[in-house]
Amino acid sequence: MTIRVLLADDQALLRATFRILIDNCDDLQVVAEAADGDQAVELARQHRPDVVLMDIRMPGTDGLAATEKLCADPELGSTRVLILTTFETDEYVAQALHAGASGFLGKDVGADDLLTGIRVVAVGDSLLSPAATRKLITRFLTCSQPREQLAPPEALATLTNREREVMALVAEGNSNADIAELLFLSPLTVRTHVHHAMAKLNVRDRAQLVVVAYQSGLTRANPPYSG
Repeated sequence: MTIRVLLADDQALLRATFRILIDNCDDLQVVAEAADGDQAVELARQHRPDVVLMDIRMPGTDGLAATEKLCADPELGSTRVLILTTFETDEYVAQALHAGASGFLGKDVGADDLLTGIRVVAVGDSLLSPAATRKLITRFLTCSQPREQLAPPEALATLTNREREVMALVAEGNSNADIAELLFLSPLTVRTHVHHAMAKLNVRDRAQLVVVAYQSGLTRANPPYSG
């Protein structure tokens, strides 16, 4: 099955570079290119891509606003947004995560990591490595005021003890394989618990499950080291 990708970036040269990399893969195909957020939303509705590779900083409607529109559109429920950004400077990352972005890549990403990232989010997983998750959550999610909660704290009562345990480990940045080893479970069982938790909390993907874990107080970020 071919993963269909929409490129959204105002830099034509960068789009051309990404297109070459993506179209050279048998399982990936660029279906459209957008130079701003409005065009990205319009083309996403037209082509129904599996993944939108979205730059945050674009003229006019930026990637954040476009991500909000895409993720709120019920007709694009199977489309995932992969954000291009830098963790150090982009203060919009937390808002993009709240809006439904499924992952983040730096604009200096290597070819293999870019292609892997697209494949990861296309199957419904989030591209949040352990290090990136801890940095992102600690710096942004706990320091910003979300406009709305993805799920109320009482929603956690619908989860089993095991589902809450797995969810907390997901929020710490552990992969399914890591959690399986920690809890002496199979990766398939862990994946099942993750999907059950997402369904019960009505969240879009693993990235939003991380947000709910922190918003609800199930997991708390460590305070910055003061040395």
